[in-house]
Amino acid sequence: MVITFSLSHFKHIIQIKWICPTAPTRPVSLFGGFPCTSWFDAQEISDDAPDDIEGLDASAAHVANLLSTEPADIKLGIGGFSMGAATALYSATCQISGQYGNRNPYFINLSCVVGLSGWLPCSRTLRNQMERSNDSVRRAALLPVLLCHGSGDDVVAYKHGENSARILSFAGFQNLTFRSYDGLGHYTIPEEMNEVCRWLAARLGLQGS
Repeated sequence: MVITFSLSHFKHIIQIKWICPTAPTRPVSLFGGFPCTSWFDAQEISDDAPDDIEGLDASAAHVANLLSTEPADIKLGIGGFSMGAATALYSATCQISGQYGNRNPYFINLSCVVGLSGWLPCSRTLRNQMERSNDSVRRAALLPVLLCHGSGDDVVAYKHGENSARILSFAGFQNLTFRSYDGLGHYTIPEEMNEVCRWLAARLGLQGS
């Protein structure tokens, strides 16, 4: 089992190789163009904000390239926090449609996706993608997804996480779990990390301590 994740937790779960990539440094419109580590550009965090398809494709492709070097007989997963979660969810939509936003083929077969304190990019176009392909519907129904979000998040508001879960479920992601944490801000806590560990173990048949 290999998972790319932007956090370095969960190393006590055996049978998993953790890959924790760092986002490149780029100007971010949300911060007035100030350069910082970011998986893609974001003007604002809202359902109506324009999506940086080029940046999302580049980041999803970067993660896919990391996974492409792994043996063919193991399970692959992607997870992340905040923008990393958004990149993970975008990768999930690339898998179920079989292509990136630029229509280049997406070859990675994901076994799970985890998103913490994030949101779903390109949510407005997801339903149209699903309606065009029965294969997309089938793949979405089989892909386990875990979303976690704190009600006190003042960076990525709780409503964005909740709405992302609703959109994914409505689009056909039937194996989706959404967990909320009362008062939790834009950070993680042991309770949330333990939930991720239990979820991975249950969904993927892994051993844990």
